[in-house]
Amino acid sequence: MSDGKTTRANAALGAVTMSTIGRLAGVSQVTVSRALSTPSKVSPQTLERIHEAIRQTGYVPNALAGALASRRSRLITALVPSITNIVYSSLLHGFSQILRNDGYQIMLAECGFDPEEEERLIATMLSRRPDGMLLTGIHHTPASRKMLMGADIPVVEVWDISETPIDVCVGFSHVAAGAAVGEFAGQQGHATALTITAADERAHRRRAAFAEAFARTGGQNVVRVDCAGAASLGVGRGAFAQAVADHGFTHGVVFCSSDLLAHGVLIEAQAQGMAVPGQVAVIGFGDQDYAAAVEPALTTVKVDRDELGRVAAAQMQRRILGETLETSVIDLGFSIIRRASA
Repeated sequence: MSDGKTTRANAALGAVTMSTIGRLAGVSQVTVSRALSTPSKVSPQTLERIHEAIRQTGYVPNALAGALASRRSRLITALVPSITNIVYSSLLHGFSQILRNDGYQIMLAECGFDPEEEERLIATMLSRRPDGMLLTGIHHTPASRKMLMGADIPVVEVWDISETPIDVCVGFSHVAAGAAVGEFAGQQGHATALTITAADERAHRRRAAFAEAFARTGGQNVVRVDCAGAASLGVGRGAFAQAVADHGFTHGVVFCSSDLLAHGVLIEAQAQGMAVPGQVAVIGFGDQDYAAAVEPALTTVKVDRDELGRVAAAQMQRRILGETLETSVIDLGFSIIRRASA
């Protein structure tokens, strides 16, 4: 904690600059700049005096000035649909940890599932002159793609794959994931299925692929309930109750676009006295931390989110350095985790 003397000194100094630090440390402004940018070129004694002056004044070096000199902002921007969804937050954990260790700061923004909102945020983020940008998904407005390609910075799209990424994409095939679950459900002998899907176009691609594969493997009927908003336990319960009341769904397999919806289905099925998996089998998506702990344990689709984030960070680093990548499409795949619910 600063004493009164230091506080009065700061007030007398006015705005603290690099020149101020130099005067307090008894060195030139050039030496202060060198100490901050390449401390190995400054003697330990001088470096200590400069750091002491910084501690006394609370001086924060001007990162923008350094960025102008190096033509690097040391800033990476990231856009995700939701900062509270564990799917995206765990992905970002691996991504940001690697890049922070490399001296970058991450500027995060939440865009929901609205391409127009994403477009507005991309324009705002680009005005900050980032060194690179992380985007969730591969579907963007034409204006967004035009801005990103014109910015000439590395762009890593995650949680999906495309043969024509803006720069590089790291993810998995949602169509293949949905189809794999459809085949799995059909092979278990289910004749009827219910899909409960949140408002996310990737989830709808999984749903469509599930329905097609389920029919191909012998399934006879797929009831569809689409949810207007984000996934939640309540939405999952309500969607399953709607399927029972409006479509008479009492037997079969339920494929949900998230574990959160699937957990809601488990609760509602049990509330209505339905045996899981004897009467209703339930499959989620995402393999969230609680999926193995609910009763019955939830069958789901696992995507290694931490690994996805780490690989995305590595590709971002390589692109910032100007490296040419062996491939612009990195498919990390998925796996079906079979547990007691199905």
